[in-house]
Amino acid sequence: MGRAFEFRKARKMKRWSSMAKVFTRIGKDIVMAVKSGGPDPTTNSRLRAVIQNAKAANMPKVNVENAIKKASSKDQEDYKEMVLEGYGMHGVAVLVECTTDNNNRTVANVRSYFTKCNGNLGTNGMLDFIFERKCIFKIANTPGVDLEELEFELIDFGADDVFLDEEHDQINIYGEFTAYGAIQKFLEEKGLELLHADFERIPTDTKKLSEADAADLDKLLEKLDEDDDVQNVYHNMVIE
Repeated sequence: MGRAFEFRKARKMKRWSSMAKVFTRIGKDIVMAVKSGGPDPTTNSRLRAVIQNAKAANMPKVNVENAIKKASSKDQEDYKEMVLEGYGMHGVAVLVECTTDNNNRTVANVRSYFTKCNGNLGTNGMLDFIFERKCIFKIANTPGVDLEELEFELIDFGADDVFLDEEHDQINIYGEFTAYGAIQKFLEEKGLELLHADFERIPTDTKKLSEADAADLDKLLEKLDEDDDVQNVYHNMVIE
């Protein structure tokens, strides 16, 4: 497929947060999964994937169980997903994925971060031409898995790229956004060890900045990272 380099490079354009933030994000993912498909992971494929992500992030099992119980409660407020888009300094595109129980608060906060950092929050869909949404699966690189054969099989299920991540000794699979369910089902039926499943935004166009200019954008990225409503932040900056 020939796109492995693009995906390896794009992975570094996602803003990763602290462990505490990761746990908060997974907790919200559990709530949304339970609300949409019930608390039983055997019948809720979305919840199964989130639980696996929690395990990969070393989230304590008791935390996961408590999150599921809390999500099943009628007192648990619903979270809504929203995407906010804009430009930071030096024309860098910034896409912010949020999960919130108060849309007005989240929009106001994110808008203030952009404004304070000399950026501008724009309209939904304005960055569709820059970011391509993909699903990603990470599976264990176990003996007996033929990478070439696996890639060939996965093409029929919507996979774009399959490659070995030597740094983490795992196999990464990227596919079309709509192929998530089909790929997950294929991997489970094959009995392959799923380490992580998620969605990512892959920039199709990049903005090259010097280290000094990149430091300007980091001020915005740090403010976004600190907001509890923000799940993921993507940008198309590349440091020269």
